[in-house]
Amino acid sequence: MTVTVLTAVSVHLEAEVATRVEAASGTRLVRRCADVEDLLAAGAARVARTAVISADLPQLDRTVVADLRAAGVLVVGVFAEGAEDDQRRLRQLTVERLISAGAPAGDWSDVLTPPSDDADGDQNPRRVVPDPGDPTDTDIDAAISRELLGEQRPVLRPLTGASVLPAPSEPAADVRVALPRAQSSEPSPPHRVVAVWGPTGAPGRTTVAVNLAAEMARLGRTVVLVDADTYGASVAQHLALLDEAPGVAAAARLADAGVLDQPRLASIAPEVAPGFRVLTGLPRADRWPELREDAFVEVLAQCRTLADVTVVDVGFCLEEDEELSYDTRAPRRNATTTAALRVADDVLAVGAADPVGLQRLVRGLDELRAFTTTPHVVVTKVRSAAVGGSPERRVQEALDRFAGVGAVVTVPDDRAALDAAMLAGQTLAEAAPGSAARRAMATLAGDLVGVDVVLRRRRPLRPRRGRSVEPV
Repeated sequence: MTVTVLTAVSVHLEAEVATRVEAASGTRLVRRCADVEDLLAAGAARVARTAVISADLPQLDRTVVADLRAAGVLVVGVFAEGAEDDQRRLRQLTVERLISAGAPAGDWSDVLTPPSDDADGDQNPRRVVPDPGDPTDTDIDAAISRELLGEQRPVLRPLTGASVLPAPSEPAADVRVALPRAQSSEPSPPHRVVAVWGPTGAPGRTTVAVNLAAEMARLGRTVVLVDADTYGASVAQHLALLDEAPGVAAAARLADAGVLDQPRLASIAPEVAPGFRVLTGLPRADRWPELREDAFVEVLAQCRTLADVTVVDVGFCLEEDEELSYDTRAPRRNATTTAALRVADDVLAVGAADPVGLQRLVRGLDELRAFTTTPHVVVTKVRSAAVGGSPERRVQEALDRFAGVGAVVTVPDDRAALDAAMLAGQTLAEAAPGSAARRAMATLAGDLVGVDVVLRRRRPLRPRRGRSVEPV
């Protein structure tokens, strides 16, 4: 069966490429495209089964390659002999099949032949967990409220899951948070992506992401914090950074053009503390179309090579438009969130410790099952005024009962420390190093990177008579 081929290459390669394609066995050149628009039109019309492109074709980017693949066209990259930069850029554009323009005819025949249709498959498989049940929203709301108010009668069928409870007599400032460690004997990957997600309602997702990244850096890890919230990016404000030129948008543009590498990424991700870099988010929510999914995935891949840990602050919405998801040329606002959740090694689900916040968290965990089966649940703003006495225990029991969550990380509602950090544009470790919230965040960071963290409580010194004591 003859393989039909179209080309879209630079002028200095066009004649040689055309000759090689015509000389290859079982192939036929059907069109020479003058530019990207002509290439996309021919691909959409299914004029050919294979497209040959060169790295220096004007306006060539990852979106063009993705559109050709979506049209069922095999993409082959061609480069001049010894042009290593062109090879590197083609790979960054996700072109997997590469060939030198001067390669023998037999090699051209092999590289131009598409794989069998049977080998094609879903490029983005999603892990779907069976739904354990579908109680009504009213039942969930009422059940969580009753649980927090201390009523003993069961309202909703409990879900399975082991319960890990903090000691009931333990004061809030001394609560130790713990994550279940993997039982695998293999060491965890050195370069990890941690996605921090939370439902709508300001549960403290960005606060957790910022302080988690800062604590990991203080533990000796190199960290990149990426603000990928397309609804309300605020990492720059948390750290008192200027955000007129959002780093995440600049990185996405470079990735889309196939020229993003470690030096360029480091230049647009400023170091706010030793080992702690930040890619600031979009200053205006209406600029979300600048973050395309393919480009953002490449940004995260480059972040992996730059730092030990990449912490991604993602948006709240997990909704996917099924019609748009089949049209790769249409940008999707939630694509950065869903892409980060799919590639993440660890996912943190953040909720607030009050009846409304826990109800939203329970619903959100059900949606999150499409992306991960084992999120680490973090509950912030834990206080007895909102949930009653022994707040950590009540929160744990409620989530164990209605969401099957066995281990919960609790962060006390240390409002004075959090306000001080926000006002100063600093992390908790800088503004309130001895605060209860900081202790919880430091222990959480240690659990994620596999380091035991022990923070001593700072007790105020009693000044001697006639002498003043400065705070340390």
